[in-house]
Amino acid sequence: MATTKDYRLGEFTFPRGWFMAATTAEISRAPRALRLLGRDLVAYRGESGRAIVLDAYCPHMGAHLAAEQSSGEGARRVEGDSIRCPYHAWRFGPDGRCNHVPYFDGPIPAAAKLRAFPVEERYGCVFIWHDPEEGAPDYALPDLPEWDDPHWVQCDYDDLGTIDVHPQEVVDNIADTRHFGPIHGMKLAYFDDTFDGVVARQRSGGGHETMTSADELLESDAVYTGPGILVARFGGETDAVQIILHTPIEDGRTHIWHGIITRGQATPPSEADRAMHAAYHATGLAAFSQDFAIWRTKAPAIDILRLPTDGPFHRARAWYRQFYNPRAEAAVYQQRANGFYPTKGMPAHITDEAAE
Repeated sequence: MATTKDYRLGEFTFPRGWFMAATTAEISRAPRALRLLGRDLVAYRGESGRAIVLDAYCPHMGAHLAAEQSSGEGARRVEGDSIRCPYHAWRFGPDGRCNHVPYFDGPIPAAAKLRAFPVEERYGCVFIWHDPEEGAPDYALPDLPEWDDPHWVQCDYDDLGTIDVHPQEVVDNIADTRHFGPIHGMKLAYFDDTFDGVVARQRSGGGHETMTSADELLESDAVYTGPGILVARFGGETDAVQIILHTPIEDGRTHIWHGIITRGQATPPSEADRAMHAAYHATGLAAFSQDFAIWRTKAPAIDILRLPTDGPFHRARAWYRQFYNPRAEAAVYQQRANGFYPTKGMPAHITDEAAE
């Protein structure tokens, strides 16, 4: 299992960015234990409905805030948007600070606090902001207006579990022109990459053996916003958006989720629309699973033996390094990556300007 150090990514073991923590449905008033980014965390929903994520271990004596407790007092540990430790009932607010100790009237020690993570709920997911420097978010989650559009059928996410693969191997796909044929049975008509700040964009089009009919062109506009959120919009016989989310669990282990939403013909979507969505979701998952099968079994590609007609792996890896280094240095890595990169021997997409 290769680690961040093996890939020479930078100073931090885990990257800066927004990461999937759980689905919206998985976070409730019952505290939930999470293991993400090399940390044990507790997630719960306060009485306001707000999702809250804190470090898991009480600074008093180390109890896990999501530990099971059968007593009535221990089970009722969420008060307002605060949570009580099940061991001695110290209460911590959503900012992580202890705000009440039931058997002490003096000033609460400043050290009685937990790390609180910025949380956003979007498109059926709970995301946390992770920053080794503990800074505020420096970019926004990607927009996904289709999720709230009444014409579109939302999805239940596929929890694909954890694989012993560093996320570098997953992100490499954004620049991998030449895997589409062998892995997905796709005859590419065009492919290119653009890197701009925290965004990596891949545009491709071609015939696909399972997702289109024989003469149809499947066009994809796939965008990473930060290191762990990929949103790919497909145009063709069906308008669809594929959402791929991956979060480092340990150094060299990655948890992956997958979902697809599709545009229906009726508002609200009809049973036929939902049946079409189910079929498209299954087909998209099968296609993504083709990548997953390779990741599960491959050796780490620490140094890629890159050919001139491969995709721009070196640019993608330069782009990815910005998230493993202090944010003050991000511009250095962005400068190494920013730009438009077609693959030698492969046409690029036709822009609207060129078409005119």
